[in-house]
Amino acid sequence: MVATKNGAAIDFAEFKQSWRVLLLAITGIMISINAALLYGFGVLVIPLQAEFGWERPALQAAISFLFGGAVVGLQLVGWLNLRFGIKRVTVVSLLTMALGYLATTQIGGPVWTLYAAFFLLPIVGMGALAVTWTQLLNLWFLRNRGLALALGLSGTGITAALTPPLFAWGVANWGWQAPFVILALVNVVIGIPLTLAWFRLPETGAAVEPGIAAAAPVTGMAFREALASPKYWICNLALCLVVSAVMGVVTSTVPMLRDRGLDAGAAAQVFAWFGIALVLGRLIVGYLLDRLWPPGVAAVSLALPAIGTMIFLSGNDDIAMLSFAAALAGLGAGAEFDIAAFLMARYFGLKDYGRIFGLHQGLITVASAGAPLAFAAMFSATGGYGAMLTYCTASTLAGAAMLLLLGRGPQAALQPQAARA
Repeated sequence: MVATKNGAAIDFAEFKQSWRVLLLAITGIMISINAALLYGFGVLVIPLQAEFGWERPALQAAISFLFGGAVVGLQLVGWLNLRFGIKRVTVVSLLTMALGYLATTQIGGPVWTLYAAFFLLPIVGMGALAVTWTQLLNLWFLRNRGLALALGLSGTGITAALTPPLFAWGVANWGWQAPFVILALVNVVIGIPLTLAWFRLPETGAAVEPGIAAAAPVTGMAFREALASPKYWICNLALCLVVSAVMGVVTSTVPMLRDRGLDAGAAAQVFAWFGIALVLGRLIVGYLLDRLWPPGVAAVSLALPAIGTMIFLSGNDDIAMLSFAAALAGLGAGAEFDIAAFLMARYFGLKDYGRIFGLHQGLITVASAGAPLAFAAMFSATGGYGAMLTYCTASTLAGAAMLLLLGRGPQAALQPQAARA
C-alpha cells in the first residue's frame, strides 16, 4: 500500500495477481502492427527507394494506408470478438498477421502494391491491435487501471527504441525483406505462445464492467454539450496539431539523417532515443497531471518537440545533439495520449465519455493519416525537410499554447483512474 496526496492508498495487489496479463499486454502493444511499422518505417524508406525506384513522397503515403486499414480493422474486431471470443480472434490475428508480413516480401513493381500491403495488414491482424490489449487491462485492473494502462501503452516506446536498430541490422544483412520476416517470426515465436499461455479473462468477467461503471463518476457533459463547448474544440485542434507534427518526426527522422550523411545504424541509434523518451514522457507526465495544473503540464510537455525540431532545423550534425532532439520529440509523443484522456475526462466528465473521446480519437487518426501526405507534398515541392520541420515547430508551439486557454477545470476533479480509463 502506498499513500497518495489525499491520504488514500493505492493497493498493488492487482499487479501481484495479474502481472502476467500486464506483461502480455505490454508485449502485445509492442508488436502491434501500427507500432512496429510506424516506428520502423523510416529505416525502410531508402532501401525501398533503392530497390524499386519509388519516390520518397510516394513512400511516405504508405503510412496513411496503414492508418486507413487500422480504422477498418477496428470497426470489425469488436463484432468478431463477440462472435468467436476475444482470445481466439487474437491468436488467429497474430497468425494471419505473420502470414501477411511474409506476403509483403513479395511486393514490387508499382507502388500501389506497398499501399495494398500496408492497408491489408492491420485488417488481417485486427485482433492484435492495441485496442485488444487495453481492453484486457481494463478487465483485470480496477483500482489501478490508469497506471496499468500507462505501463501497457509504454510498449509503443519500447517498440520505437528497438525497431529501428533491429530493422537496420536486418536490412544490412539480408535486404529490405528482412524486417517483415523478423516481424513474422516475432509474432509466431513470442506473440502466439504468450497469448496461448497468459491470455485469460477474469472469472467474474461478466460482472467486471458493471462494477467499473458503478465505481466511476458519471457526471459530465452530454455529447451534444461537448460539441457546443469551445474548450472541446480547443483540445481537438491543439492535439491534432501536435500529433501531426509528431508524425513528421516519426516518419522522416531516419531518412533525413541519412541525407545528412549518417549511415543506417547511426541514424537508427539517434531515433532510438525517441522511443526511450516516449516511455519516460508517458510515465512522468501522467504523474504530474495528478499534482499540478493539467493544461500547464500539457503545454510544457507538448512544446518540447518544438525544441527538438529547431535543433534539426539548425543543421547541427553532432550525434549527441541529434539524439537530444529525438528525445525531446519522444517526450511530447509519449505524453499526448495520456494528456488527451486526462483532459477529456477532467473537462467534460464521464457521462458521455465514450462518444466524446471517440470523436477526438477519430480526429487524431485523420490528422495522423493526413500528415504523411502533407509532408510528402512538402518534400516534393522543396526537395528537403526544412518546410516540414518549420511546420512541426510552429504546430507544436501553437497546439501547446492553445491548451493554456482551457483555464481551470471543474471543481469536482475526477479520479485519475477514471480519467485515463
